[in-house]
Amino acid sequence: MNNWVQYLPLLLVVFAFWLLVLRPARNRQREFMATQNALSTGSRVMLASGIFGELVAVREDEVEIRVASDVILTVARQAVAKVIVPQDAPPADESTDPPRATD
Repeated sequence: MNNWVQYLPLLLVVFAFWLLVLRPARNRQREFMATQNALSTGSRVMLASGIFGELVAVREDEVEIRVASDVILTVARQAVAKVIVPQDAPPADESTDPPRATD
């Protein structure tokens, strides 16, 4: 009976490590992969360095971004930190149906 009690602090430390470190890291990785999969020509994006532009070409390891009228940057695909959603477009997860009255 006493044998498992001595391992309880170690189990609590392992659980806390998983809860505070591993879970958030896995969620960040999932979000990053979703961003990478959402890259398509014509999308407005922000690079990790803070540069905004429009995707001109998307390849396996790199993307081309138009940052000004005649300026196109070629960067590593992983440099894209965020896909910018236009303000006037509804979010993808909300429906466009009007709200219903509830009783």
